[in-house]
Amino acid sequence: MAAVSDSNPNLADNKGASTDAAKGGDGKDDKDARKVFNYPLVKYTDMSEELRIETVDMVVTYLEKHPGNYEAAAKAIKEVMDKKCGTSWHVVVGEGFEFEVTYEMRNLLFMYFGTFGVLLWKAS
Repeated sequence: MAAVSDSNPNLADNKGASTDAAKGGDGKDDKDARKVFNYPLVKYTDMSEELRIETVDMVVTYLEKHPGNYEAAAKAIKEVMDKKCGTSWHVVVGEGFEFEVTYEMRNLLFMYFGTFGVLLWKAS
């Protein structure tokens, strides 16, 4: 049986040293890898142009009106969309989520504003 030694040449070079690759590659201080947007960024929509513009403006208005309170913003957005375009609208506001929904055609919007995402759809 062979004896295990701490003198492995592959590990000896890295012992006690920190690599730039582990810190971001070029050695610069990267405060946050995520980008923060100060404007609405629509990632996907199949809404008509007119409805999309009105909806994005309305979403931005309510998110600025309720900073940090995603639940109140989502509820207000849903109520406006239900009055404006009929019932069965659903709204999700938050960070770090994926989605797979069944929706009525031409009634889906997924966007980012600031550090959070907004998903808006009308159930079929």
